[in-house]
This record gives sequence, C-alpha cells and structure tokens, in this order.
Amino acid sequence: MNATMGTPAGTPASTPTDSILELDAVGLSRAIHAREVSCVEVLDACLAQIDRHNPRVNAIVAPVDRDRLRKDAADLDGELARGASRGPLHGFPQAPKDIMPAAGMITTKGSPIFAGQVSQADAVIFERMRAGGALFVGRTNSPEFGLGGHTYNPVYGTTRNAWDPARSAGGSSGGAAVAVALRMLPVADGSDMMGSLRTPAAFNHVYGLRTSFGCVPHGPTEEVFFQQFSVAGPMARNVPDLALLLSVQAGFDARLPLTRRAEAPGSFVLPPERDWTGVRIGWLGDLGGHLPTDAGLLDTCVMALGHLRALGCTIDAALPDFDLERLWQAWIDLRSFAVAGANHALYRDPARRAQLKPEAVWEIERGLALSGPRVYEAMSVRSAWYQALRVLFERFDYLVMPAAQVFPFDAGLDWPHAIDGRDMDTYHRWMQAVVPATMAGLPALAAPAGFGREGLPAGIQIIGPAQADAAVLQLGHAYDQAGGFSGVRSPWLA
Repeated sequence: MNATMGTPAGTPASTPTDSILELDAVGLSRAIHAREVSCVEVLDACLAQIDRHNPRVNAIVAPVDRDRLRKDAADLDGELARGASRGPLHGFPQAPKDIMPAAGMITTKGSPIFAGQVSQADAVIFERMRAGGALFVGRTNSPEFGLGGHTYNPVYGTTRNAWDPARSAGGSSGGAAVAVALRMLPVADGSDMMGSLRTPAAFNHVYGLRTSFGCVPHGPTEEVFFQQFSVAGPMARNVPDLALLLSVQAGFDARLPLTRRAEAPGSFVLPPERDWTGVRIGWLGDLGGHLPTDAGLLDTCVMALGHLRALGCTIDAALPDFDLERLWQAWIDLRSFAVAGANHALYRDPARRAQLKPEAVWEIERGLALSGPRVYEAMSVRSAWYQALRVLFERFDYLVMPAAQVFPFDAGLDWPHAIDGRDMDTYHRWMQAVVPATMAGLPALAAPAGFGREGLPAGIQIIGPAQADAAVLQLGHAYDQAGGFSGVRSPWLA
C-alpha cells in the first residue's frame, strides 16, 4: 500500500490491514465512501485474513480468481471517484452461502451430485447484494442441501468453530458464521429453516437474524406459493451491521409475490434508541422441561437475562398452552414434505440416490409416504401454534429462549445423539429449540449469551411478534450495548 504522507489529493489514504479488519461493517462502509480506504485495500485485507484463518476452519470454499476480483474492486473505486455509489455494500467482500445459485459461481448445495456445477443466474438475494456493490470472493460452506445443524459435506469437508476448531460451527450457515467471527468477511448472508442462521450464530458468538417470512426475497421462483419455512437473512458481529446488510436484502420483489412492501429495497433502518423500562419479556427457557439441554447451558442463558433486566425490562417465566410434542410431529411432517417435494427426482434416480446422505434419504422417504390429510393436519397444527403465541404476545412484548440446546460439540460427530442422558430420536431433534419461531413464522434474533465452563459459546433467541423484525433488532442492539458481547473476540484473533 502507498504511504499516507505524500498521497495525492482526492485519493484514499492508506490504512493498515489490521485496522481495516477491526472496523465493523457500518464503519467500513463509511470509510469506503469517505475514501479513507479503497475497495482494493479492503479486498486485499479480507483475502489476507482468509489466507490466515480459512485453512484451519474451512469456512469459505470455491474461491474466485483473485486477479479478476482486484480488477472488479478497482472498478468500484473508479465509480466512487466519479461520485457514484452502489449502496452500503459498495466494495464489501462477500461469499454467498452455497445453497442458492450465484451467477458464474459453483453451487454444489454440499452434494457430490452437483460438484462443479456453475450457476447461470443469481438468486434474488444475491442479485441484490451484487447490484449493491458486493464482491463475491467464494462461497460459504453448508451441509448437504442445508440439512442438519452441523456444517460438513463430502464435497468440501467440515467447517470448524471460530472459537475451538475441534468443535462444530453449527449449520447450515456454519461457514457464514465462522467467516464473520474471524473477520474474513464484514457481514454474511445465510438462510434459516430449522435454525440455520441461529444455531451457527450461537455456536460462534455472532448475531444472526431469522427474518419474518416475506421480509427478504428467498427461494426458487417456481416455489413462490409453497415455500414458507426457509427464509434468508443477515449475519454479523453486531446488530447495526445486521441492519446494514438487511437494508440491501429486504423488500418486495414481483417474482416472489409473498414478499412484503413494508421495507422498500435499500430502506431498512435500525430504529432509534428507546426507554426499555417496563418492557415485558417472557422467558420460555426449556419449555417447562420439554427440551433437554447441555449441563450449564440454561445457567449461561439465565445469566444473560440480567442484561435485559439492566435495561429496565421485566422478565417472567412463560409457557404456551400447547401440546409441544404435537407441534414437533407436525413440524417434522411439514419439513419432510418440503424436502421430498424439492428433491424427490434425485431420490427416484438410483445413481443419484446412492450419493444422498442418509438423513436426506430419510427426509425424502418420510415425505413421499405422507398422505394429503396428514399434511393438512400438520398445517392446522401450525396455525393453532401461531394463535397460541399470538395470545402469549398479549402478555409479553418479546419472548426469549436458548438459541441452541447444546454447546458446540465435537466436529467429528455427525450430530448429537443424546443430550443430558436423553436419546435423540431423529438427526435434528437436538435442534428443537428453533422450531417455535419457525412454525409461527416469527422473527428471531440469535444473540450471544456468554460462555460455558469449557469456554464455549452459547446464545439466546429474541423472538418478536409477526413482522416485528425491526423491533427485535432494536432490543438486540440494546442488549448488546448492555452486555458488550460484540466486543468479545475469538482467541484466534488475539
């Protein structure tokens, strides 16, 4: 880089790589637009950080040619020199999650069936990020078809935790969480059907927002009226950074007619600070003992509630009046139905079926065996569950519960087969804590809660009423300011 002294007027002053990486996303965007740092310098800083940490954790896969990236970054610098900006992500290195297509990039979905497949078009969310000035440097790793809360697959291998590489990064947005936690990317996109933003956020001490359905355009355009579980959203080191990325992601798109006009593209703003005195929070905990948890995890989460009390919030125990096992059975029926619908053609081809992981085969076979009346009944249970939570929100402004039932586990495992002595009867039962928000279609912010006795991260979910995405972020930001969680760094960054 050029020395700061003697830099010609009108060109950005040079900033050391470490200083660039220490900027949060909001500060980085300001620095880029003030031309205090160049897009090329930001790119080089992130690439150097990827070189430093990615060999250990395997978060970013399918890297893009760096000469081409530097040319694109120089072009973005040229636009700024002419007074043009594409938006808050102008010059941001990003790595779209390897589930949805990204034009000109390999999209494997973590499956050997699609190894080496190059996409011809962008998913809508990636289209928006690219148009907003993001530079796609690679993909973030994901489990096969995004199934399971542990990021490993036969194409790229296992992604490892940002705090302890011997542990799981969570999933399915595990690569995204680790890349953010280790400052390889300033922010990252993810998706969440069964905690895919929330579990890795909890495992890696970062923030991840499961958005309300329709907030962010997501999913294949051929499934516009069916797909109502998986949502796209942001992941970041703090809440203002979440809001910055969400401002690019959110908003109506005519190709996906169930998206909302409430947040016009490019206009999402974190609400201003407020007085939290008397705000009512319902603590769901382990749902009255229904959810097994690792020893010490609930204690860690309960201690984190103290930061909400410090804000002036009142916290009381809450438990929905509902058969939670009935909710679980409805959920796995609807999930299997959705997975089978999207992947049954692969299953019916013997050669491709042989390449599917056992959990995918299990989901597809369950889904294909479901009758129409059973699927209808599961949807009825889902509707009843939403109404039960709506009634609960008449007593509380927010609901809070653990974001994961376990601390990050051994990365060599496929999934936790038991929690606190209770056997898990499916490959995803250990993630049951994320189902309540998903089944009700509610926004849920995964936020750090601190660390257990072994120094491993835990997280909480802050759940809001329908379409209250901004309000959830507002409380999450106040919680972070009270607890200072976003200032705690991975020991690998020391």
